[in-house]
Amino acid sequence: MNEGYVAAMPANAWNWVAVWRRNYLAWKKIALAAVLGNLAEPMISLFALGLGLGIMIGRVDGTSYVAFLAAGMAAVSAMTSATYETIYSTFARMGGERTWEAMLCTQLTLGDIVLGELAWAGTKSLLAGTAITLVAATLGYAEWQSILYTLPIIALTGLAFASLAMVVTALAPNYDCLVFYQTLVLTPMLFLSGAVFPVSQMPVAFQQIASFLPLAHSVDLIRPVMLGHPAEGVGLHVATLCTYAVLPFFLSAALLRRRLMR
Repeated sequence: MNEGYVAAMPANAWNWVAVWRRNYLAWKKIALAAVLGNLAEPMISLFALGLGLGIMIGRVDGTSYVAFLAAGMAAVSAMTSATYETIYSTFARMGGERTWEAMLCTQLTLGDIVLGELAWAGTKSLLAGTAITLVAATLGYAEWQSILYTLPIIALTGLAFASLAMVVTALAPNYDCLVFYQTLVLTPMLFLSGAVFPVSQMPVAFQQIASFLPLAHSVDLIRPVMLGHPAEGVGLHVATLCTYAVLPFFLSAALLRRRLMR
């Protein structure tokens, strides 16, 4: 087997836990500030748009606009938390902090490190998405029993976006370039994926684009569960998110190997 390929893949099924644990121990020191920071943007959007525009809009798809928006913000919080962890914190550990360099001097392979970073980003997205769901349920905008069902969807959403962001991290030459991903990819996706308003209200061309976006599939899974409605196309949505989680992982591992091990 190609030696370079082996170095870019996980050595086994459990080495990534060491990377996850290292990140957790570092994060634990600033946990409260980190959680509040991840919650700030989706919570502001929820209350500013939900309570502000909600008065003028009324009901959307048979429910109040603020409840409609709360489900979208649960998916958005998972997206943003996983992405920011990967394109900023992971980028720093890979580059300036030289954390990855130290890890590569151990028995860990590059694949172990990447997998551990993705698992950690997915964990942070789970915390952020669950917090939004708890707030929504407390305020009566979601069913309490929906929380248990949304957890795996939020975690899968985080893994998908962390995996995509890892490709950006592998390609970005510096911090300045990371902003382009945030501005040109994440922001349009937020408005095209049904998080803020129904996809059915958009032009047909935009609806077709939305069908390929991971956030749209996450919203289509989370919203029915939180609102107590039957979900449609569950298999397609889950398969799409799994594809976004798995394929970019292999691509980012190959790109990072070329970047770090040449």
